[in-house]
Parts: sequence; C-alpha cells; structure tokens
Amino acid sequence: MKQFMDENFLLDTPTAQDLYHNYAAKMPIIDYHCHLVPEMVAKDHKFRSITELWLGGDHYKWRAMRTNGVDEKYCTGDTSDWEKFEKWAETVPYTFRNPLYHWTHLELKTAFGIDKQLSPKTAREIYDECNEKLELPEYSARGLMRRYNVECVCTTDDPIDDLRWHKMTRESGFEIKMIPAWRPDKAMNIEKADFADYMKKLSEVSGVEIDTYTHMMDALRKRHDFFSENGCKLSDHGIEEFYDEPYTDSQIETIFSKALRGLRLSAGEVRQYKHAFLKDCAIMDAEADWTQQYHYGAIRDNNTLMYNQLGPDTGFDSIGEFNTARAMSHFLNELNTMKKLTRTIIYTLNPCANEVIATMLGNFQDGSEPGKIQFGSGWWFNDQLDGMTRQMNALSVLGLLSRFVGMLTDSRSFLSYPRHEYFRRLLCNLLGNDVEKGLLPNDKEALARMVEDISYNNAKRYFSFS
Repeated sequence: MKQFMDENFLLDTPTAQDLYHNYAAKMPIIDYHCHLVPEMVAKDHKFRSITELWLGGDHYKWRAMRTNGVDEKYCTGDTSDWEKFEKWAETVPYTFRNPLYHWTHLELKTAFGIDKQLSPKTAREIYDECNEKLELPEYSARGLMRRYNVECVCTTDDPIDDLRWHKMTRESGFEIKMIPAWRPDKAMNIEKADFADYMKKLSEVSGVEIDTYTHMMDALRKRHDFFSENGCKLSDHGIEEFYDEPYTDSQIETIFSKALRGLRLSAGEVRQYKHAFLKDCAIMDAEADWTQQYHYGAIRDNNTLMYNQLGPDTGFDSIGEFNTARAMSHFLNELNTMKKLTRTIIYTLNPCANEVIATMLGNFQDGSEPGKIQFGSGWWFNDQLDGMTRQMNALSVLGLLSRFVGMLTDSRSFLSYPRHEYFRRLLCNLLGNDVEKGLLPNDKEALARMVEDISYNNAKRYFSFS
C-alpha cells in the first residue's frame, strides 16, 4: 500500500518519477489565465488568517460545504474566521475522491509544510500553525508567488479597468510579471439587464459617446490600445457556445439600439449580436498580435438567490454539441478566410466535447507557428485528475501533445499554484506509463524535453512574455 501523498504521489512508475522530479518539478510557472485580485499583488497583501487566504473567494470550497449541509453564513456570511475554517475542516473528510481533497493537502504541504490530514480533530492545530506562519513576510501575496517559482501571471480584467495596480506592481520592481488580460464579456452580454449601464461606464472611460454599435467598437478599440500599452497580450471570452448566426451591419445597429433603450431582444438577435461582437474582437486581437481564449460551455448565474455561487449546468446533448461544433467551425473559418485568425486557445466545460475540439483545431493549424490553435487544459470542473487526463489523451490522439502550452490555475487564490504540480505529475505519469508499457521509446532526452516544454517552455514561446 502506497502512503498518501508521498513524494511519488500520482507517479506510478520509475520513469514517471524520474521525469517529474528531475525535469518537470524545477520549471517555473507561467500562469497565463487566473483571477487574482491585482490590488493584492500591488500592495503585497498580508493575509489575516488561513481562512481569508483559503476560503475568501473559493467557490469550489463553498460549493462542497453547502453540499455537506453547511449553512451559508459559514461560506460567505459574517461569522468568524475560525468558525468558517472549522466548518471547512468538518467538510474535508467528506471530499474523498473529490479533487478538493488532493488540492487541500497539496496546499497545506507545499505552502506550510503540514503533512497532517485536515479533519475536525486536527483543525485547531492546523489553523494555528498556518496563521502563525502567515505572520511571516514570506507568506504575503508576493511571498507566496515567489515560493511557487512563479514567473508570470495574467489576470482577468474588464475593458474599463484603469490597470492602476498593474502599473504600480510594474513600477515597484517586483520581479514577477503581472500582465492584464482583456475580458470584454459585459460588452458582449447584450441580453443582461445592466448592459445599458455598462455602456455608460465604457463611454466615460473611453471618452467616446456611445449611441451606436460602431461607436461602441470605437470605444473598445481605444481601450484595447490602452491594454496593449500596458503589456496585455491576451483576450478571453466566457461564452455558452460559439455563434455563427448570419447578420447584416444594419441589423446589428438595430439590435444595439434596442438594447440601449431596454427593449427585449429575441434569442436570434442575441446570437447575431454575439457573432458580430466576437468577430470584431477577434479582428482587433489579430491586428494587435494577441492570443485569444474562448472558455465555452458554462451556463452561469443559475441560482440568482445564491450570492457569488458559480454553478454551471453542462447539460449539452449530442445534438447540441454537433451544432456547437458547426458554429465553431464556421466562426474560425470566417476569421481564417479574412486572414484574421490569431493564436487561439479553446477550453470546454463539457468533456464530451474533448474530441470535437481536438479534431476541429487541427483544421485551422496553418504552419505559421507550432501549436497556433490550442486545446486548453481541463477547465473548471474538469480541472482534476480525470478531466486533465482525458483532455491530454484527446489532444495526444488527435493533435500534438508535445506542442501543448500546459496548465493554468484559473483561480482567485494565491494557494492554487500546486495545481501546476498536480498537472505536471499527471503528465509525467502518462508518459512514464507509456514508456514502461513499450508504447514510447525510453529516450530520456526527448521525454525530458517534452516534459519541460509542456510545463513551461511552450508557454514562454507561445505568449512571448518579455
């Protein structure tokens, strides 16, 4: 029987162990998609307790606690830090086989050197030990980034953001890069009740009076330029699906005008608008030589009574996936025909779409650079042992795993960097098992290069962060 989470955790074979310990583990982290709060990095935030650091914005943990029968006041309410931590400790033993069990103990081990399992019996001891260490300078926001050998992070930022915290961080001389990433979802989601109010904010920030779709795009281009001036090289879009609804420019102007006046839009009009919007954003990205990311398949804001609860429903059927694949194909082909298809990463919340994406992206590789069109790592609820393994297997069979840009945290937490370790261990285990089975040659040099590339080098080259 193997010991829980020993040094060879997730590494089944000697080859896997060698690849991880001697090659993957030493590589720096490029976290090219996260949700860290830039102000916390700029001000080198000191955490008052492990509760703030661990539970302050972690919807994964909240979701598990609610499922375990924990009252909302212990998740997002105003109870004490100890009471919230205690309820999380009571929940942890019920998370066996949930990735939260692995993440929790990887974070305790790598950040605090704690090997004990968290439970009601150990809660007070672990709580006190973590809090004692959080008083040390090396456990600040920046200190934790250094601890995990982070080289660069890309936050997720709205076009109206002034990027002051990125500028402050850059001017402070902090050696770890924090780069903004453009997330214009509020300008895309024309069906939302606050769309017109957002247009007013965009108008104020850009200095462009917005009363037409054309004016809105003029305003966004100004903000796009501003983001570029501040080092931005990536965009990101959270979409339920891809859109290819035919439209004319006059139709889009009419739809936009209706939305500004608060009139109800049909589902077809919303799809037309989102198609036009995403195409125009993609053109901007191509002209700026950015990378564009599409996170698709999440149906958000399902429970409007649950504040800050992010709970997507992934209930696509096979027909829905087929239609999404066609729309994805049409959308990418439209950009490609215009010669405006820039580097692209596509993530899915539905693992049934893994083969669809891995196959589709091969249609648009143009030889201009290795892995130009990428299949993003297992996202959101696929960000776990089975989900990441399935994604890598699909990519291996239908594309080139060797050109994969690897892992990201997609997290708000400064303790989420062990997810890179988790991913790297799984990667090394896949390759190591294949070698031991005779499915791959025991070519140490080639295997080591592949592991180091996927862990770090590919992302470094792909995004050209300087």
